[in-house]
Amino acid sequence: MYSASCHCGAIILEVAEKPQTLTECTCSICHRLGAQWAYYTRGQVRISGSPAARTAYLWGDKCIEFYHCKTCGCTTHYESVEKNNDSRIAINTRMMPRNDTVDIPLRRFDGADTWEFLDE
Repeated sequence: MYSASCHCGAIILEVAEKPQTLTECTCSICHRLGAQWAYYTRGQVRISGSPAARTAYLWGDKCIEFYHCKTCGCTTHYESVEKNNDSRIAINTRMMPRNDTVDIPLRRFDGADTWEFLDE
């Protein structure tokens, strides 16, 4: 089991499988967050902790919710506003223990301009 949590531990995300790759996006919000994302389906992720501890930020076309902890401010994940077991959820792997992600290949995605991976 792999887990990610905000700094204060109020939001915990758990997955059974280690991510194959991490993605660092250059879009305006991901660049500011400094996140490294691992992608799963909603059905693969268990979110625990108090639902009242997390809040969502929506911007642009308001189709993605970026969740952060109300107490410590850490951005833990994002997901589509349309939630079902097959929808994508991205976990900010910066919230995982460093040893769990150190050997995972990092891909850079140009979400700011070309909408393509930069290192392929």
